[in-house]
Amino acid sequence: MEMENCVFNGSSRRESIDHREDFPNIRSLIVRHFKGIWTKDTLFRRLPVLQWAPRYGIKSFLSDFIAGITVGLTSIPQSIAYATVANLEPQYGLYSNFMGSFVYAFLGSVKEITVAPTAVMALMVQQPVHDLGPAGAILSSFLSGCIMLLLGCLNFGFVVQFISMPVITGFITAAAITIISSQLKSLMGISSSGKSSEFVDTWINLYENIGETRLWDSILGFTSLFILILLTLIKGRGKGRWKTFTKYLCLLRNATIVLGGGLIAFVCSTQQNYPFKLTGKVASGLPSFQLPPFQTDFEDKQYDFIDMIRTLGTSVISIPLISILEIVSIGKAFSRGKLIDATQEMLSLGCCNVAGSFVSSIPTTASFARSAINSSSGVVTPFGGVFTGALVLLALGLLTDYFYYIPKTTLAAVIIAAMMFIIEYRAVAEMWRTKRIDIVPFLVTVVACLFLGLEVGMVVGIAVNLCFPLYLASRPRINHRLMNVNDTTVLIVRPDSDLAFSSAEYFREKILKLVTRTLPHIILIDGEWVKFVDSTVVRNLSSTISDLRQQGRHVLLWRWDKNVRNALYRFKKHKFMPLFRNDECAEEAIINWKQGFVNESYISSV
Repeated sequence: MEMENCVFNGSSRRESIDHREDFPNIRSLIVRHFKGIWTKDTLFRRLPVLQWAPRYGIKSFLSDFIAGITVGLTSIPQSIAYATVANLEPQYGLYSNFMGSFVYAFLGSVKEITVAPTAVMALMVQQPVHDLGPAGAILSSFLSGCIMLLLGCLNFGFVVQFISMPVITGFITAAAITIISSQLKSLMGISSSGKSSEFVDTWINLYENIGETRLWDSILGFTSLFILILLTLIKGRGKGRWKTFTKYLCLLRNATIVLGGGLIAFVCSTQQNYPFKLTGKVASGLPSFQLPPFQTDFEDKQYDFIDMIRTLGTSVISIPLISILEIVSIGKAFSRGKLIDATQEMLSLGCCNVAGSFVSSIPTTASFARSAINSSSGVVTPFGGVFTGALVLLALGLLTDYFYYIPKTTLAAVIIAAMMFIIEYRAVAEMWRTKRIDIVPFLVTVVACLFLGLEVGMVVGIAVNLCFPLYLASRPRINHRLMNVNDTTVLIVRPDSDLAFSSAEYFREKILKLVTRTLPHIILIDGEWVKFVDSTVVRNLSSTISDLRQQGRHVLLWRWDKNVRNALYRFKKHKFMPLFRNDECAEEAIINWKQGFVNESYISSV
């Protein structure tokens, strides 16, 4: 008897040890993480230039040179145009266009991506520029870069997974509509004192000033827009030499339109005729290399660093988040099946923005249109960005005097044409065809971004979209069936997913309703697919078993995972341990349990 007690006590002690929850060894995790930092593998992953530089040859150089120059010719007029979207002087668009290209050439992992100012980034810094002047945009670039570097160092690349395709599509659609709306007055030559480019304010402003429409600006603007749309649609169609000609004409359509508009304006100016509103003087020379502005004076008011942070508000978070989303989604679009390291893209883009803030850059990210041009131009490595940046520097040093004659209406046409094709019409059609419920977060995001602003709209869209998986998690599918085993009615209940606090009450109510309807003798809960439960589920399951026992019914737990069993043992071992069954089939579990139940009843009676 003593030996039996010793064996029992020993096994109980072992079981109690087995039932303890395993906590991760924080020290070993930290040591393993920091050991992984100083490996050759990590070095090659964090400095992608080391992967392609040893194989770099003259053929790759020529391909990158052609692609880089082609992208640069497109990027220069777009950058000037995006500076106007941000309510900044034109040179700030060019200041933002070279440092990111240089940095990403050595740290970027996707050869097609070009880092530069985009319409969305320009739109998102409008308010900082309105509140703090150029210093607001430059500090936004620095802070955005710091946040992206921090997220990258913490391996927070998974954060972007919480923003779904419908929300991203809705955000891009709303941003494109807002930008198109803001450029209509420039397209028609309307002079307006209204600086806000919010969707509603823009249309109110346009309605109030529609009488100031200038004929020649409108003619040049709509003609330029028509040509740009046409060149975008034909995309180098044709045969032989004509196909080659149309291909490069389509690739350089922005530069062609801006050059053509500027030439017309210059010819008119020689006749002392100025039918168009011109860009005006663009500051020449390279920007000075200096620290980002941590204090500033704007509109007779002084701001220290804390005041500037307070004024920037939520844009400090929203700008880096949108930047990361853009570069990761564009990287995936050009990955051709390869995995994209979101953490590396965060780190590289963070470095681009921090470095750019030292040369008066606004926040930058990947540009889909320019990345597409880079790809179609035959880029081989990210080094093509060096030639793009060099061309921008050349333009800043030698060509700024000629930018004076660029009509504002042609810049507006360039922006509107780009935005018309950035809207993902196909994605909306795919959502409708594949899963129509996804239209809800898409529409909510679009409407919220248009009427509440991009930052608030993005948060609203994410919140609404997260309600769907939360609802599904709180309503797991619960299958059930009745069977008869030796004149005993058995209800088998099987949840098809893990059980968390959000589904605890639903699971309990579902079982009680099924029992009330079917009146079984035994309830067999099949936990084959349940790999996780929390304390709320454990407590609810315990109370459910107690309620069913009061009704004179028996509960068995069949095929439950070891970790789940241990969680239940830690709560009430004496209550749950007799309930678990691991038999091959349900009938066998019931028969064996009934046999054991009869034996226990006999022993108790003796």
